[in-house]
Amino acid sequence: MFDRIIVGVDATEGGRDAIALARRLIDPAGRMSLANVYIESRPPARGSSGNWRDAARGESLELLRGVREDEEIEAELVPVEASSVGQGLHELADRTGADLLVVGSSHRGAIGRVLLGDDMRSALSGAPCAVGVAPRAYAGQQATIGEVGVGYDETPESREALRVARQVAALQGGRVSAFEALPLTTEIVMDLKHLDAEIPDELALVRDRLRALGDVEPHVVYGDPGSELVLFSASIDLLVVGSRGDGPLGRMTHGRMALRLAREAHCPVLVTARAIPVAEPREEYTDAQTVGGSRLAGEV
Repeated sequence: MFDRIIVGVDATEGGRDAIALARRLIDPAGRMSLANVYIESRPPARGSSGNWRDAARGESLELLRGVREDEEIEAELVPVEASSVGQGLHELADRTGADLLVVGSSHRGAIGRVLLGDDMRSALSGAPCAVGVAPRAYAGQQATIGEVGVGYDETPESREALRVARQVAALQGGRVSAFEALPLTTEIVMDLKHLDAEIPDELALVRDRLRALGDVEPHVVYGDPGSELVLFSASIDLLVVGSRGDGPLGRMTHGRMALRLAREAHCPVLVTARAIPVAEPREEYTDAQTVGGSRLAGEV
């Protein structure tokens, strides 16, 4: 499914949760990189910048080696120096042509703060590829991806999410469930109070439209899209949503509601890019090479 995955790793359990999700999403012939971002800092004394960078990079690389050994996986190790975790991961993903960036949802640690704090909106909108968020303690679950849920509202972004959901389900031998929440307007609430017979018919029309997609199990409800998606996530193994759009679902996956999904969903969340990019041939990099505003080094 995903050929080139970057996994954000720090000293918390969130990195191991992210690795567990990446293992389930990577193509059998795909490549995985474990990345740790250490934050740029002013050297403590004049002329000591090289020593500081060497020490920080060494600590970052040692952390990555330990995680790789504990998890018993084949992965490239990439320490990245950047002014922020989001910037470092995004620039690495862009440079390597990654099609998926995976992080854990730990509330502690630099990566957790970036993707579950005020920077969640910029992390999603700025990523050059799809972003997967593993829930807390996911690494300890013997979870499989048998049912992939997708938020769908007929926008181009939700159609892209459906395409990705189908690919993941095919790789896992699972099935796809399409979900649409119809916002409750004042008129609908009044009709519901009066048991208006036309209301169930509207749900049936949308359900038929989803069923016409051909290979999905349709789910349609009235309610707030964010709240209903959180409830829906309890019955599936992976929730796929589009990154932006003009409809209710598209607005929901920006900013505050994306943060809510990452915090509250009962399963991993995969937010697609506007279009999954076709990876360019991977450009090799060497020790202490500078990329954009970040310095990175790789170890195979």
